Amino acid sequence: MQQRTINSLSVKLYGDKKNPPIIFVHGFPFDHRMWINQLENLQNEFYCVAYDVRGLGDSYIGDGQYTMEAFVHDLFSIINELHLKNVTVCGLSMGGYIALRAVEMNQDKIKALILLDTKSEADDNLGKLKRAGAVDIINLHGLNQFVDQTVPSLFAEETLKDNQELVDRILGQCYDQDSHGVKGSVLAMVSRTDTTSFLASIKIPTLVMAGSFDTLTPPAMMRKMSEKIPNSEFAIVPRGGHMAPLENPDFVNDMIRGFLKKI
Repeated sequence: MQQRTINSLSVKLYGDKKNPPIIFVHGFPFDHRMWINQLENLQNEFYCVAYDVRGLGDSYIGDGQYTMEAFVHDLFSIINELHLKNVTVCGLSMGGYIALRAVEMNQDKIKALILLDTKSEADDNLGKLKRAGAVDIINLHGLNQFVDQTVPSLFAEETLKDNQELVDRILGQCYDQDSHGVKGSVLAMVSRTDTTSFLASIKIPTLVMAGSFDTLTPPAMMRKMSEKIPNSEFAIVPRGGHMAPLENPDFVNDMIRGFLKKI
């Protein structure tokens, strides 16, 4: 693994740059480490690039005032700096928001799209109130309380019962985030636009995956999104919640590998 700093972002590089490139964009409030199973498993066949979104992990935090548009420009800065051609963008949850807006902004820069446990709709009023509540919890009670109230619900019940080591590891990573960066990510998600009307205009190969027990973006919701994307593929990840790449990495890796070998 190599590490670079691009546009103040911490970028991790796995594998041979001569191989087909994939950029992994993580969810909230995580960092590149949520993709560790994909990075280690796929690096012999693909050039795997993972980075910490601004404000999270080892990337620049600054004043904590971010927008979704800035997140998308950050993604393109990595593509441009690394001179990536025919790149696949793979995003989960918040990473999916970034990926969808990036495709809407400049589809010609991206060869294929992989969306996991995400949605195209922007926050409705209830969603905005929940985001505001998240900022209030962090301000009043601290980041750890927000993490404890939020992150466990992203896992399937089976994971919470049978894989406490994984849950504890991810909780620990979230505790280590900077509170300003976490709040900034919340505000950036509020700022995102709705990309639903653009789905029918996606021309690149697209794979959509949903954890079978994801309650945040359930399979029925994601199937409807997939049906709006021409010629997209849809798969349900067995035993997975909202954190499917961590909960059932073998299935997700096989789906990514099979999808990319066909295009």
